Amino acid sequence: MKLEGKSLKSDFLKFIIPSIIAQWVFTLYTMIDGIFVAKGVSETALTAVNISFPFVAGLFSISILFAVGTSTVVAILFGEKNEKRANEVFTQNTVMLTVLSVIVTVVVLLWLEPFAKFLGATEAALPYVKEYIGTIAPFAVCFILSYSFEILLKTDGYPKLATIIVTIGAVTNCILDYIFVMRLHWGVFGAAFATGLSQALVILFYLKHFLGKNGQLRFVRFRPDIPLIWRKFRNGLPSGVTEFSAGIIIFFFNQAILRYIGEDALVSYTIISYVNSIVIMSMAGVAQGSQPLISYYFGQKNMGKCKTLLRYGIVASMVIAVVAFVSCMLGTEWIVGLFVSPELTELRAYSVKVFRIFSISFLVAGFNVVVGGYFTSVEEPACAITISLGRGFVTLLLSLFILTRTVGGAGIWWAPTLSELLCMVIMLALFMRYKKNANFSKKNEKSS
Repeated sequence: MKLEGKSLKSDFLKFIIPSIIAQWVFTLYTMIDGIFVAKGVSETALTAVNISFPFVAGLFSISILFAVGTSTVVAILFGEKNEKRANEVFTQNTVMLTVLSVIVTVVVLLWLEPFAKFLGATEAALPYVKEYIGTIAPFAVCFILSYSFEILLKTDGYPKLATIIVTIGAVTNCILDYIFVMRLHWGVFGAAFATGLSQALVILFYLKHFLGKNGQLRFVRFRPDIPLIWRKFRNGLPSGVTEFSAGIIIFFFNQAILRYIGEDALVSYTIISYVNSIVIMSMAGVAQGSQPLISYYFGQKNMGKCKTLLRYGIVASMVIAVVAFVSCMLGTEWIVGLFVSPELTELRAYSVKVFRIFSISFLVAGFNVVVGGYFTSVEEPACAITISLGRGFVTLLLSLFILTRTVGGAGIWWAPTLSELLCMVIMLALFMRYKKNANFSKKNEKSS
């Protein structure tokens, strides 16, 4: 895995920094579309991009579900010095995701309008939502494979190269957005087409690596292995749920906002959701970046280093949380100004107010994301999926239900904080139980 060997901390930083940057880049794809659409089309078109986001998040969650599951298995096999089997696992994952992508594309295009309405498209936004999703869907294979290759390239020992490739894709997306939306005036179609093309471009760079001779991972012949697919699914499901939770949260919030506040507030939430995605995916970057390392040492039965890496991850996520919270408190007006026209003074003021309330949830989320990622790395999927389902579905819906029933629409903006706190209680209970296991006891630790 091309470990530097200087110290565990240096290896940790080597893996998580590119992972965090990659998460930013993937999140910025949709955010960049939103900025150009808001400036080049309208605020209604901006909400359409936000309504469409669960679909994009769904593509990435499918990818990360199997990519993290595959990465966990591959890293353990590397730790066990079984490279031949690792390559078979990698190849089967690529073939399976390609087939799955084609199925997703066909299903979405056949039922495009019902799917857009299911996501919450209003009468005004429906044409934009159909146009955005209908343009993205043919590129589903590029979205799914690019995220998968990015994670597995890091597992192969090339985290910096992975960062360079995703950055090339983001820069390409920005340039194409400007050309298609601002210069050629292709509107929502232009934004979606730019994103799809940029994803297709990065696939070529990933294939150049995996078809070359630099890394350990390469395509080989394999026999279909159904139990292996289940193992990858089981291990990757928590990370897939964490990734998809951003889209699920947007879906449920859109529904609650339309019911309790009104369509104008969707613009406010669109802005919040972009920043929330960056913050949560930064924390997920810490979890995903440290995952190959933790799984590698778990394969070597070195629980001392696994424990140290978990501690590093928690500290890193707290730094991200504090920086994000302070930045949002101080820079909210500037962020809102990127999306909302100056003449819409009431909407700008309301967006600033609710943004600051929402950002309190950042201070809690990091613990849940990183500990959930650790459970995935050591093949404790039951604990990991409990945390992921909690913060992505159960505690969020419970918090929305309680707060909207007690304080009305204003409670929507406090729901994420309550949800993360409830999930944190569950996470601590699971972790205390896990600490009692032999896998985490001091008698099994090796020197770190």
